[in-house]
Amino acid sequence: MKKYFNKGFILLALGLSTLACESTLDINETEVGFTTENVTPDLLLAGAIQAPRERFEVTASETGSILMNQWAGDINNVTGGFQDEFRLNFTQNYGPGSVIWRDIYRGMGGYQAIINYEGAEYENHKAIARILKSYYFQFLTDVYGDIPYSEALQFGENFTPAYDDSKSIYRDLIVQLDAAIAALNNYGAALPVGVEDTVFAGDPNGWIQVANTLKLRILLRQSELATTDSETASYLATQFGNLNTNFLTTDATINPGYTNAAGQLNPFWANYGQDTAGNDTFDNDFIVPSDYQAEFLKGATTEDGTATNVPDPRLTRMYEPVTIGPDAGNVVGVIQGETNVNAPQELSELGPGLLRGPNQDSFLFTAAESFFLQAEAVHKGYIAGNAEQLFKDGIQASFSILGAGDATTYIAQASTVDRIGWTGSANKLEAIMTQKWIALTGINAMESFIDYNRTGFPATPLPIIAEQSRLPYRLLYPASESSSNSANVPNQPASAAFNNRLFWDIN
Repeated sequence: MKKYFNKGFILLALGLSTLACESTLDINETEVGFTTENVTPDLLLAGAIQAPRERFEVTASETGSILMNQWAGDINNVTGGFQDEFRLNFTQNYGPGSVIWRDIYRGMGGYQAIINYEGAEYENHKAIARILKSYYFQFLTDVYGDIPYSEALQFGENFTPAYDDSKSIYRDLIVQLDAAIAALNNYGAALPVGVEDTVFAGDPNGWIQVANTLKLRILLRQSELATTDSETASYLATQFGNLNTNFLTTDATINPGYTNAAGQLNPFWANYGQDTAGNDTFDNDFIVPSDYQAEFLKGATTEDGTATNVPDPRLTRMYEPVTIGPDAGNVVGVIQGETNVNAPQELSELGPGLLRGPNQDSFLFTAAESFFLQAEAVHKGYIAGNAEQLFKDGIQASFSILGAGDATTYIAQASTVDRIGWTGSANKLEAIMTQKWIALTGINAMESFIDYNRTGFPATPLPIIAEQSRLPYRLLYPASESSSNSANVPNQPASAAFNNRLFWDIN
């Protein structure tokens, strides 16, 4: 018999109990809690790559999937799950927001320890650490705004780090990535990287591609601002002119040796799949598709009155069709915020394209996202290329991740359809963002939320119990940060989540 609990309550309780024991000042400590003095970067790298993954891959992406109307909770057996998210109740006490802040900061300690190591023999390891540090700092500033950056990660030397302006952080991320690329272009001058690199096994070109693709993401994030701000427009023109177009064309995945053993499960599988004994986890039972995404991918009319009329084969790779009842054989979701149903209805759970096994790879950066970023950059005239073909390449890459096969038929059918096909979409940016929204489901859905704030696409419906008229612009700084770093944390009223835009957000 399956057991169900109030997930929202459990997350809040865990968040509060954890935060009661650990101050957010721990952002200046390493994840593993030991001194890194005289520990060489080759011994630190594998653990550093892994440290932020669970929080990023599970808590952050799940939050994005709820915000972007991809996922919901099984309401047949649970009441109250995702209530804060469905009501759009984002305060300083929002549990997942506090956990994301604390654990991603703590997880980045290993990168700083590698970068701080004295001596030039580990420059290749330091370059990888700079890339990963930039990856997570961009995420944090995109979600929270101004954050500790230049004074963060100082291993207890500064327990009250100052906050840096998010625009200045963005500018420095490009500097850091350029330094990393320069070091990797001179790969033979330092010790090679080996099996401690659980992404590319020491292949410098793979990391150069990640750095270039990350630079592309950082620059495009500012592209709407460039339409009204001449300084940003000039900056982007220069940066795009210098940008190396050696971007990712295959998935950048992480796998330190995940296996079906205690403490060695892939984080996504451990949370949404099964334990080592083969028992379904709580979230395996609880997470279901939102009715909006399920109907959208079926091509049917959704609650916002739109239809694509093109069934998407990725649907049954993302979600399992139900086996009983009038909808047997179909994917069945639930409207976000719905709590009252006339009769229990079996709801779909996550499917085999997302739950592949305890040893499945984690995704650092997908080829699908890379292709969609390139398509946007070409469409806006920042780089040369064929935007339509890159758009199609992104769809195929998404099919490949999910094991959905050849996307040729779907691409042909969708081509003339507004929002999901290239030819039929009057707004090409909306088509790119819609396909990106599909492709990042269950992988990096928070990126779709950030893109929504930047572009306004895709405009998914709000939960039916939403107490705000739009999605938040950001998450608020945790209450624990306000109490422990009160001299530096910016003043942030409760309304800031819905009133204070990020520096690049002009929509």
